[in-house]
Amino acid sequence: MAQSSYYVPHTAKWPIVGSVGLFLFAIGAANWLNQGPTGPWLFALGSAIILVMIFGWFADVVRESQAGMYNSAVDLSFRHGMVWFIFSEVMFFAAFFGALFYARMFSVPWLGGEGTGAMTNALLYPGFEAVWPTHGPAELGGDFQTIPGFGLPLINTLILLTSGITITLAHWALKRAQRGALIVWMLATIVLACIFLFIQGYEYVYAYRELGLTLGSGIYGSTFFMLTGFHGLHVIIGTLMLIVITIRCAFGHFTKKNHFGFEAAAWYWHFVDVVWLGLFIFVYVI
Repeated sequence: MAQSSYYVPHTAKWPIVGSVGLFLFAIGAANWLNQGPTGPWLFALGSAIILVMIFGWFADVVRESQAGMYNSAVDLSFRHGMVWFIFSEVMFFAAFFGALFYARMFSVPWLGGEGTGAMTNALLYPGFEAVWPTHGPAELGGDFQTIPGFGLPLINTLILLTSGITITLAHWALKRAQRGALIVWMLATIVLACIFLFIQGYEYVYAYRELGLTLGSGIYGSTFFMLTGFHGLHVIIGTLMLIVITIRCAFGHFTKKNHFGFEAAAWYWHFVDVVWLGLFIFVYVI
C-alpha cells in the first residue's frame, strides 16, 4: 500500500556514480575530438558508467514503485521533474539552433562585408563571399557537399513521425487495458527507432566518405554534426527507454490508471520527434 506521507528516498550511490561517469564522458569526448590517445577509452568508460547508473537507478525506482512506496504526491513530483528535464533538453538544443542561426544570419554575412563587417572583409578576407553553407574564409575543412533534404533525411523524418503515431496507439491500448496491442505497438515503435538510427549511421558514413562533410568542414560541418549527433544520442537513449518500458508492459507493471513510467517515455519520444522536425527544416531543407 502507498504510504500516506511523502516518500523520502533512502541514501543512494547513483548520483556520485553518474557524476563520475559524466566527468569521464566529457573529458573523453573533448580529448577524442582533439585527437588525444586516451580520449576514446575515457569516452567509452564514461559511457559505460552512465549506462550502469541509469539502469541501476531506474531499477531501484521500479522496485520501489512496484512495492507501493509511492503516493499521488510522489507521482506529481515525478511529472514535474520530467517536465523540467524536457525543458532543459529544449534549452540544450535551442543553444545549438541559436549558434546555427547566429552563424548563418550574422557572422557569415559580416565576414562577407555586410553591415559592420566591411573592414573585416576588406582587410582580412577580401576574397570571401557570404554564401551558405560555408567552410569559412580560410577553407580549412576543404571542399564538401551537403546532404539533400529530400532524400534519406525525408525518409528518416517520415519514420520518426510514424514512430510518434505508434507510441500514441500504444498509449491508447494501455488506457484500454489491451496488453497485446500495447506490446505490438511498442515493438513497432522500437523497430522504427532502430531503422532511424541505422539510416542516420549510413548517412554519416556517406557524408564522411563521399561528400567530404566532417566536423572540420567549417561552421556548417560543426553545427550539422553537433545538432544531428546529439539528436541521434537522444534517439539512442529514447530507444533504450522504450525497450525497458516494453519489458515492463509485458510484465504488467502498468495499469490504465497508473502508468507514469510509460507516459514519461512517451513525452520524451515526442520531444525527440519535434526536435528532428526542426533539424530537418533548418539544417537539411532551408
